[in-house]
Amino acid sequence: MLKVILYINIFAALMSFHSCQKKVNVEIANVVKEWTNSEIKFDSGYVFTRLGKDSIYNSIPKSGYKILVYTDSIGCVGCNLRLPQWKEWMKQIDSISDNKVSFLFFVHPKDETDLLLLLQRQNFNVPVCIDKNNSLNKLNHFPANAMLHTFLLDEHNKVLAIGNPMHNPKIKELYMNIIFDKQKISEAEDKKQTKVMIDKWCIDLGAFDWKKQKSCEFILTNIGKELLVVDNVVTSCGCTTVEYSKVPVQPEKNLILKVNYIADHPEYFNKTITVYCNAEDSPFHLKISGNAK
Repeated sequence: MLKVILYINIFAALMSFHSCQKKVNVEIANVVKEWTNSEIKFDSGYVFTRLGKDSIYNSIPKSGYKILVYTDSIGCVGCNLRLPQWKEWMKQIDSISDNKVSFLFFVHPKDETDLLLLLQRQNFNVPVCIDKNNSLNKLNHFPANAMLHTFLLDEHNKVLAIGNPMHNPKIKELYMNIIFDKQKISEAEDKKQTKVMIDKWCIDLGAFDWKKQKSCEFILTNIGKELLVVDNVVTSCGCTTVEYSKVPVQPEKNLILKVNYIADHPEYFNKTITVYCNAEDSPFHLKISGNAK
């Protein structure tokens, strides 16, 4: 129960930061309370494939924990899925969990061809259920808020936690704590804080061929007296990835964030890169924009 209450507080704080509406806090807390310990229902006819080709399995795997990721046809599927971030985290969990965690990706796509191209382009060689009829959602009636479409389940498919760990490191940390039975969620205030200067907050990439990758760099300078430690970097879109050194940055030294953007289709875009670190003003919200045509 303590973990549930702590989780509600973390997730409500996250949502209020983005929305600045107290009403959202109450709505999120109510949804989390409603869904925690409820059972996710599965039919028997789901087919999971790799890159839309080979059938991997037709039933829900049995494991100590499952992470269910549901994505509907609303908005940019690539942005919602964040496949590169999932691949990296899944690799981390698999390396330390002894295969006790299963990942279930259910996608209800607006355009199946676009989805398959996305999976192939990002080499997401992980079993995915392409739920053309949206049957999983019809069976369970998931919350309307897309931020609440990811669930940590126990072996009986009971909900232990809700929220997308790719959107916030605290939610990711909560999932890890539950899976590996840790009793304490570390708090940012336990870390020594430093000060950071950023060379630019927004970069316009201009107009370019949407089929080509576009890159740019942000420079963070540690102007404080303590080491600069980056906990996580989160992008608002799966089309955007960030490369950076994980080594703590000494005072008066720089950290370079290399941002790569690959469009799914021609579009004007405005993407956000959120940097979580031990700086006094963290998190930092950096932006890239442009016209992929």
